[in-house]
Amino acid sequence: MTDTPIRVMLVDDQELIRTGFRLVLLGEPGIDVVAEAIDGEDALAQLARLAEAGPSAGCDIVLMDVRMPGMNGIDATRAVVERFPSVRVVVLTTFDLDEYATGAIQAGASGFLLKDARPTELVDAIRRVAAGDATMAPSVTKRLLEQLRLNGTLPQEGGAPHGGLGFAAPGAPVPADAAGLAPELDVLTERELDVLRLIAEGKNNGEISGELFLSESTVKTHVGRVLAKLQLRDRVHAVIFAKQHGL
Repeated sequence: MTDTPIRVMLVDDQELIRTGFRLVLLGEPGIDVVAEAIDGEDALAQLARLAEAGPSAGCDIVLMDVRMPGMNGIDATRAVVERFPSVRVVVLTTFDLDEYATGAIQAGASGFLLKDARPTELVDAIRRVAAGDATMAPSVTKRLLEQLRLNGTLPQEGGAPHGGLGFAAPGAPVPADAAGLAPELDVLTERELDVLRLIAEGKNNGEISGELFLSESTVKTHVGRVLAKLQLRDRVHAVIFAKQHGL
Protein backbone atom coordinates (compact mmCIF):
# COMPACT_ATOMS: atom_id res chain seq x y z
CA MET A 1 0.00 0.00 0.00
CA THR A 2 1.57 3.30 -1.06
CA ASP A 3 1.64 6.40 1.12
CA THR A 4 1.39 8.64 -1.95
CA PRO A 5 -1.92 10.52 -1.88
CA ILE A 6 -4.36 10.34 -4.76
CA ARG A 7 -4.23 13.73 -6.47
CA VAL A 8 -7.59 14.99 -7.69
CA MET A 9 -8.69 17.88 -9.91
CA LEU A 10 -12.25 19.21 -9.79
CA VAL A 11 -13.67 20.52 -13.06
CA ASP A 12 -17.06 22.26 -12.92
CA ASP A 13 -18.27 25.69 -13.96
CA GLN A 14 -20.30 25.99 -10.75
CA GLU A 15 -18.21 27.08 -7.79
CA LEU A 16 -20.76 25.69 -5.34
CA ILE A 17 -20.38 22.19 -6.80
CA ARG A 18 -16.59 22.37 -6.65
CA THR A 19 -16.71 23.61 -3.08
CA GLY A 20 -18.99 20.77 -2.04
CA PHE A 21 -16.74 18.12 -3.55
CA ARG A 22 -13.64 19.77 -2.12
CA LEU A 23 -15.09 19.83 1.40
CA VAL A 24 -15.96 16.13 1.16
CA LEU A 25 -12.49 15.19 -0.03
CA LEU A 26 -10.61 17.39 2.45
CA GLY A 27 -11.65 15.05 5.23
CA GLU A 28 -10.41 11.93 3.45
CA PRO A 29 -6.94 10.59 4.25
CA GLY A 30 -4.86 9.79 1.21
CA ILE A 31 -6.75 12.13 -1.16
CA ASP A 32 -5.55 15.62 -2.08
CA VAL A 33 -7.41 18.17 -4.20
CA VAL A 34 -4.54 19.65 -6.19
CA ALA A 35 -6.42 21.89 -8.62
CA GLU A 36 -9.79 23.20 -9.73
CA ALA A 37 -10.94 24.33 -13.17
CA ILE A 38 -14.04 26.05 -14.53
CA ASP A 39 -14.13 24.37 -17.95
CA GLY A 40 -12.27 21.99 -20.24
CA GLU A 41 -9.67 24.45 -21.48
CA ASP A 42 -8.90 25.55 -17.94
CA ALA A 43 -8.54 21.89 -16.92
CA LEU A 44 -6.01 21.21 -19.67
CA ALA A 45 -4.05 24.31 -18.70
CA GLN A 46 -4.01 23.21 -15.06
CA LEU A 47 -2.85 19.72 -15.99
CA ALA A 48 -0.05 21.16 -18.10
CA ARG A 49 1.01 23.39 -15.21
CA LEU A 50 1.05 20.46 -12.80
CA ALA A 51 3.01 18.31 -15.27
CA GLU A 52 5.65 21.03 -15.65
CA ALA A 53 6.04 21.21 -11.87
CA GLY A 54 7.34 17.63 -11.80
CA PRO A 55 6.07 14.12 -10.96
CA SER A 56 5.31 14.98 -7.33
CA ALA A 57 2.92 17.74 -8.44
CA GLY A 58 0.88 15.82 -10.99
CA CYS A 59 -2.75 14.75 -11.08
CA ASP A 60 -4.18 11.23 -10.93
CA ILE A 61 -7.96 11.69 -11.20
CA VAL A 62 -10.07 14.38 -12.85
CA LEU A 63 -13.69 14.72 -11.74
CA MET A 64 -15.13 16.19 -14.94
CA ASP A 65 -18.48 17.88 -15.32
CA VAL A 66 -20.11 17.23 -18.70
CA ARG A 67 -22.10 20.37 -19.39
CA MET A 68 -19.86 23.42 -19.23
CA PRO A 69 -19.55 26.57 -21.36
CA GLY A 70 -16.56 26.68 -23.66
CA MET A 71 -14.92 23.27 -23.94
CA ASN A 72 -17.40 20.72 -22.60
CA GLY A 73 -16.54 17.64 -20.58
CA ILE A 74 -16.61 15.27 -23.56
CA ASP A 75 -14.06 17.22 -25.60
CA ALA A 76 -12.00 17.83 -22.49
CA THR A 77 -11.99 14.13 -21.57
CA ARG A 78 -10.80 13.21 -25.05
CA ALA A 79 -8.01 15.80 -24.83
CA VAL A 80 -6.96 14.66 -21.35
CA VAL A 81 -6.74 11.01 -22.45
CA GLU A 82 -4.65 11.98 -25.49
CA ARG A 83 -2.31 14.48 -23.81
CA PHE A 84 -2.08 13.04 -20.30
CA PRO A 85 -2.54 9.25 -20.64
CA SER A 86 -1.73 8.53 -17.00
CA VAL A 87 -4.62 10.70 -15.82
CA ARG A 88 -8.02 9.04 -15.34
CA VAL A 89 -11.29 10.87 -15.86
CA VAL A 90 -14.52 10.30 -13.96
CA VAL A 91 -17.41 12.11 -15.62
CA LEU A 92 -19.99 13.82 -13.44
CA THR A 93 -23.59 13.88 -14.65
CA THR A 94 -26.67 15.53 -13.20
CA PHE A 95 -29.11 12.96 -14.53
CA ASP A 96 -28.64 9.23 -15.06
CA LEU A 97 -30.00 9.55 -18.60
CA ASP A 98 -27.40 11.98 -19.90
CA GLU A 99 -27.20 12.26 -23.68
CA TYR A 100 -23.45 12.72 -23.37
CA ALA A 101 -22.87 9.36 -21.67
CA THR A 102 -21.93 7.44 -24.81
CA GLY A 103 -19.67 10.27 -25.96
CA ALA A 104 -17.82 10.26 -22.66
CA ILE A 105 -17.13 6.52 -22.92
CA GLN A 106 -15.91 6.97 -26.49
CA ALA A 107 -13.68 9.80 -25.29
CA GLY A 108 -12.00 7.51 -22.76
CA ALA A 109 -13.72 8.24 -19.45
CA SER A 110 -13.06 5.67 -16.72
CA GLY A 111 -16.52 6.00 -15.27
CA PHE A 112 -19.59 7.99 -14.38
CA LEU A 113 -20.79 9.42 -11.12
CA LEU A 114 -24.05 11.21 -10.43
CA LYS A 115 -23.66 14.62 -8.83
CA ASP A 116 -26.06 13.64 -6.08
CA ALA A 117 -23.92 10.63 -5.13
CA ARG A 118 -23.29 10.14 -1.43
CA PRO A 119 -19.87 11.28 -0.13
CA THR A 120 -18.88 7.65 0.46
CA GLU A 121 -19.69 6.84 -3.18
CA LEU A 122 -17.56 9.75 -4.37
CA VAL A 123 -14.59 8.66 -2.27
CA ASP A 124 -15.00 5.01 -3.27
CA ALA A 125 -15.13 5.96 -6.96
CA ILE A 126 -11.91 7.95 -6.68
CA ARG A 127 -10.09 5.16 -4.87
CA ARG A 128 -11.30 2.48 -7.30
CA VAL A 129 -10.30 4.43 -10.40
CA ALA A 130 -6.93 5.36 -8.90
CA ALA A 131 -6.31 1.65 -8.29
CA GLY A 132 -6.83 0.94 -11.99
CA ASP A 133 -10.45 -0.09 -11.66
CA ALA A 134 -13.40 1.79 -13.06
CA THR A 135 -16.68 3.01 -11.64
CA MET A 136 -20.15 3.66 -12.93
CA ALA A 137 -23.39 4.39 -11.13
CA PRO A 138 -25.65 1.33 -11.63
CA SER A 139 -28.48 3.43 -13.03
CA VAL A 140 -26.10 5.03 -15.53
CA THR A 141 -24.79 1.61 -16.60
CA LYS A 142 -28.31 0.34 -17.21
CA ARG A 143 -29.39 3.41 -19.16
CA LEU A 144 -26.13 3.52 -21.15
CA LEU A 145 -26.46 -0.10 -22.25
CA GLU A 146 -30.12 0.49 -23.15
CA GLN A 147 -29.14 3.51 -25.19
CA LEU A 148 -26.39 1.61 -27.01
CA ARG A 149 -28.78 -1.27 -27.74
CA LEU A 150 -31.37 1.12 -29.18
CA ASN A 151 -28.65 2.71 -31.32
CA GLY A 152 -27.72 -0.69 -32.71
CA THR A 153 -24.27 -0.89 -31.09
CA LEU A 154 -25.20 -3.77 -28.79
CA PRO A 155 -26.79 -7.10 -29.68
CA GLN A 156 -30.54 -7.55 -29.30
CA GLU A 157 -31.21 -10.54 -27.02
CA GLY A 158 -28.15 -12.51 -28.12
CA GLY A 159 -28.10 -11.27 -31.71
CA ALA A 160 -24.86 -10.38 -33.45
CA PRO A 161 -23.48 -7.09 -32.09
CA HIS A 162 -22.36 -4.29 -34.32
CA GLY A 163 -19.54 -1.78 -34.26
CA GLY A 164 -19.55 1.18 -31.96
CA LEU A 165 -17.45 2.88 -29.30
CA GLY A 166 -14.39 2.21 -31.42
CA PHE A 167 -14.19 -1.49 -30.48
CA ALA A 168 -15.47 -2.89 -33.76
CA ALA A 169 -15.70 -1.52 -37.27
CA PRO A 170 -18.64 0.89 -37.42
CA GLY A 171 -21.64 -0.77 -38.99
CA ALA A 172 -19.90 -4.10 -39.50
CA PRO A 173 -21.31 -7.21 -37.80
CA VAL A 174 -19.07 -9.06 -35.39
CA PRO A 175 -19.22 -12.75 -36.44
CA ALA A 176 -19.54 -15.46 -33.80
CA ASP A 177 -17.69 -18.75 -33.81
CA ALA A 178 -19.27 -22.18 -33.44
CA ALA A 179 -19.52 -21.73 -29.66
CA GLY A 180 -21.46 -18.53 -30.11
CA LEU A 181 -18.57 -16.27 -29.09
CA ALA A 182 -17.02 -13.56 -31.22
CA PRO A 183 -13.55 -14.52 -32.53
CA GLU A 184 -12.12 -11.39 -30.87
CA LEU A 185 -12.50 -13.32 -27.60
CA ASP A 186 -10.31 -16.22 -28.77
CA VAL A 187 -7.23 -14.51 -27.29
CA LEU A 188 -8.61 -15.08 -23.78
CA THR A 189 -8.14 -18.21 -21.73
CA GLU A 190 -11.21 -19.90 -20.26
CA ARG A 191 -10.51 -18.33 -16.87
CA GLU A 192 -10.02 -14.87 -18.39
CA LEU A 193 -13.31 -15.29 -20.22
CA ASP A 194 -14.99 -16.09 -16.89
CA VAL A 195 -13.48 -12.95 -15.41
CA LEU A 196 -14.68 -10.83 -18.35
CA ARG A 197 -18.21 -12.20 -17.99
CA LEU A 198 -18.26 -11.20 -14.33
CA ILE A 199 -16.80 -7.77 -15.11
CA ALA A 200 -19.65 -7.34 -17.60
CA GLU A 201 -22.07 -8.06 -14.75
CA GLY A 202 -20.59 -5.14 -12.84
CA LYS A 203 -18.80 -7.23 -10.20
CA ASN A 204 -15.70 -5.87 -8.48
CA ASN A 205 -12.52 -7.87 -7.79
CA GLY A 206 -13.71 -9.01 -4.38
CA GLU A 207 -16.98 -10.34 -5.78
CA ILE A 208 -15.20 -12.06 -8.68
CA SER A 209 -12.79 -13.58 -6.17
CA GLY A 210 -15.68 -15.08 -4.24
CA GLU A 211 -17.43 -16.48 -7.29
CA LEU A 212 -14.38 -18.04 -8.88
CA PHE A 213 -12.68 -19.08 -5.61
CA LEU A 214 -9.56 -17.11 -6.45
CA SER A 215 -7.50 -14.67 -4.40
CA GLU A 216 -8.08 -10.98 -5.15
CA SER A 217 -4.47 -10.64 -6.31
CA THR A 218 -5.04 -13.44 -8.83
CA VAL A 219 -8.25 -11.79 -10.00
CA LYS A 220 -6.41 -8.50 -10.41
CA THR A 221 -3.81 -10.26 -12.56
CA HIS A 222 -6.52 -11.82 -14.73
CA VAL A 223 -8.27 -8.46 -15.13
CA GLY A 224 -5.02 -6.85 -16.21
CA ARG A 225 -4.43 -9.58 -18.80
CA VAL A 226 -7.97 -9.25 -20.14
CA LEU A 227 -7.58 -5.51 -20.59
CA ALA A 228 -4.15 -5.89 -22.19
CA LYS A 229 -5.16 -8.67 -24.59
CA LEU A 230 -8.30 -6.84 -25.74
CA GLN A 231 -6.51 -3.47 -25.75
CA LEU A 232 -9.10 -1.89 -23.48
CA ARG A 233 -8.44 1.15 -21.35
CA ASP A 234 -10.30 0.02 -18.24
CA ARG A 235 -13.23 -1.95 -16.86
CA VAL A 236 -15.87 0.44 -18.17
CA HIS A 237 -14.68 -0.27 -21.68
CA ALA A 238 -14.46 -3.97 -20.85
CA VAL A 239 -18.18 -3.94 -19.95
CA ILE A 240 -19.09 -2.31 -23.25
CA PHE A 241 -16.79 -4.63 -25.20
CA ALA A 242 -18.28 -7.70 -23.54
CA LYS A 243 -21.84 -6.58 -24.26
CA GLN A 244 -20.96 -5.77 -27.87
CA HIS A 245 -19.44 -9.19 -28.35
CA GLY A 246 -22.32 -11.24 -27.00
CA LEU A 247 -21.30 -11.93 -23.37
